[in-house]
Amino acid sequence: MQLVIFYIFAAVLLFAATMVITSKNPVHAAMFLVLAFFNAAAVWLLAQAEFLGIALVLVYVGAVMVLFLFVVMMLDINLAPLREGFTRYLPIGGAVALVMILEMVLVVSARQLPAAAAVGTLPENNTKALGSVLYTTYLYPFELAACLLLVAIIAAILLTHRRRGGTRHQDPAKQVRVRKADRLRIVKVPAEPRVDSSAAGAQQTETK
Repeated sequence: MQLVIFYIFAAVLLFAATMVITSKNPVHAAMFLVLAFFNAAAVWLLAQAEFLGIALVLVYVGAVMVLFLFVVMMLDINLAPLREGFTRYLPIGGAVALVMILEMVLVVSARQLPAAAAVGTLPENNTKALGSVLYTTYLYPFELAACLLLVAIIAAILLTHRRRGGTRHQDPAKQVRVRKADRLRIVKVPAEPRVDSSAAGAQQTETK
């Protein structure tokens, strides 16, 4: 039964990945990518990689793809250049697809794994084992990746808040220091004298 479930999730994953690269609508492509992430997480859960599956759902589906989807929906994307470029890059995409299919066929057709990959049995808590290896053996690469991500975040903030000509921007300090007298002005309008209705009617009759 586990093998049947694996083939079901794998088939849906391949279908969703194919629709991501063939869909003409960017919103539909993003939704199919979310479906592909969900099925990949299910395949990882079947492979007893619970931490990777949950991280894929929480990080990519719950944060990154939702952000991508909102950005794609807010942007006014012209679909005509996308349709024109699809046929232009089709030979390169087909070559890459053939290489990937060949690699998958070689992996599936292999009857047994190499001896170097046949390590001992995995511990019951693979999250603890992954954390111990990550913060001991690969501590410096992990810290380097964290520094690179921090630099990327700072660069994105600086590019977003740079001064551009012809645009309007707000100053939060001025908004905090604003007073009621700066925004509200009371104007006294003198009242008009009251006109007697009977005198006005008589005046109109005399005019006629």
